[in-house]
Amino acid sequence: MTSPFDKSRLPSRHVSVGPERAPHRSYYYAMGMTEEQIARPFVAIASAGNDSAPCNIALDPQADICRRGVEEGGGTPRRFNTITVTDGIAMGHQGMKSSLVSREVIADSIELSVRGHCYDALVGFAGCDKSLPGMMMAMLRLNVPSIFVYGGSILPGSFNGRDVNVKDVFEAVGRYAAGNCPLQELIALEKVACPGHGACGGQFTANTMACVGEAIGLSLPNSNMVPAPYTSREEIALAAGRQVMALLERDLRPRDICTRAAFENAARVVAATGGSTNAALHLPAMAHECGIAFDLFDVAEVFKSTPYIADLQPGGQYVAKDMHEAGGVYMVMKTLLDGGFLDPEPLTVTGRTLGENIEEVTWNPDQKVIYSVANPLSPTGGVVGLRGSLAPEGAIVKVAGMHRLRFTGPARVFDCEEDAFAAVEARTIAEGCVIVIRYEGPKGGPGMREMLSTTAALYGQGMGESVALITDGRFSGATRGFCIGHVGPEAADCGPIALVEDRDAIAIDAAAGTIDLLVEEAVLEQRRTAWRPRSNDYQAGALWRYAQNVGPAVSGAVTHPGAAAETHVYADI
Repeated sequence: MTSPFDKSRLPSRHVSVGPERAPHRSYYYAMGMTEEQIARPFVAIASAGNDSAPCNIALDPQADICRRGVEEGGGTPRRFNTITVTDGIAMGHQGMKSSLVSREVIADSIELSVRGHCYDALVGFAGCDKSLPGMMMAMLRLNVPSIFVYGGSILPGSFNGRDVNVKDVFEAVGRYAAGNCPLQELIALEKVACPGHGACGGQFTANTMACVGEAIGLSLPNSNMVPAPYTSREEIALAAGRQVMALLERDLRPRDICTRAAFENAARVVAATGGSTNAALHLPAMAHECGIAFDLFDVAEVFKSTPYIADLQPGGQYVAKDMHEAGGVYMVMKTLLDGGFLDPEPLTVTGRTLGENIEEVTWNPDQKVIYSVANPLSPTGGVVGLRGSLAPEGAIVKVAGMHRLRFTGPARVFDCEEDAFAAVEARTIAEGCVIVIRYEGPKGGPGMREMLSTTAALYGQGMGESVALITDGRFSGATRGFCIGHVGPEAADCGPIALVEDRDAIAIDAAAGTIDLLVEEAVLEQRRTAWRPRSNDYQAGALWRYAQNVGPAVSGAVTHPGAAAETHVYADI
């Protein structure tokens, strides 16, 4: 068999070519590989599959189907697994400190496995929030030909004749605490809200980053919104295996695909779909891996000029299954491109440009999920960046579905999420106040926790629109209401959020993009002088190490210098 691949130029030559690699080849023979298989390119198939949550349980079977596609394309597949921390289970307790840290561990573990075994290409399967950006960060860092595959979303559950998902359960906890939901109803709801495998169905972080995968060009067209239980996911896995070999033959790499224009396209799709605010953390981190300056303010600038056109939960009505049936991510991108909001030139893993892929899409006038840019849900994006005296390094808020864009009120300050949640449960939060949860940032948490338990409880109590919440931590993509995250500098760095006291006035204007602490500078300077750093209980282990290395949220909360400091790229070893 004649192979189109010159292995003498691929990384796997270091473990498989020449007499001096006989010991290495002996390991491959021990696993039943043939001489022909050893002579082919080695393709990593990284799976975030595990038994932790429904997001991940279908990933390994999909990854195994991908093996066949790699073999059909002339490669030798090598599967391995990486970790996940599933936010829905980590939420509302100390376990959430592990969530964002896991993004770095996922990227690092994939990098180390690929480097250590000298793999030539990569197909990555991910299902839960941080595993998506972590997988794509590794692809951009290694820069070997790569394809990202999302495991798919869960189908909606059914309760009392209506579709439900995990967001409804979190909010029901708040209604229960308020005396508006009987315990038996809560128990009945929790048993049906998540009816099978797949990631959370709304436009929360997993589906937001799945949309990013297609918009930025790392995923096959219209592959990521296909629900996890659909058998067509098998065809997608097989196609990804075949196509990564075509990329390897052409030497088309992630950094050829993920240009600055591609990142701007991805940010457009996040805003147009009312996606998770976490995208403003993950897009800068991904850009950092390929040496592109693209921080929270760059993301926010794109958001500011993008129409909100997809009626998706939590701000809207529909879930990923509905978006898939309406035409998927490419249907969103078709109307954005027609309206002049997308750059058609960036390449994609098809080997063609984004514009060429979109040309194959026909607008579906009968669907109800995706609006035309000529008739958007709102003229500006579903996510807004903020800046002001309370957040000189910026902050972010999801405004999709919100009716109130301005809020001024007295602060109610908490130094951790648990204290805030306890106050919400005890119903001691007054309408009109601005809840401040601090020392939950990347360094101060450590780990920058999400606050869904608290925000959902507020919504469940009917207070989602009558209070605002500000934090140097994060919010789940399922969060709704006037909730502002990523406030920087964080409290652990003595940012202004560390100086707020109860009853200080805070003014937020999401229309103007401002967030201000209405306290005189002389008073703040006195507080700054008296401020002392806080200690936490994480003085050893992974969370301690993360706190020592993590940078600010404005730049993606990254932990290493990135591609700008590279002296070589792995793909060229």
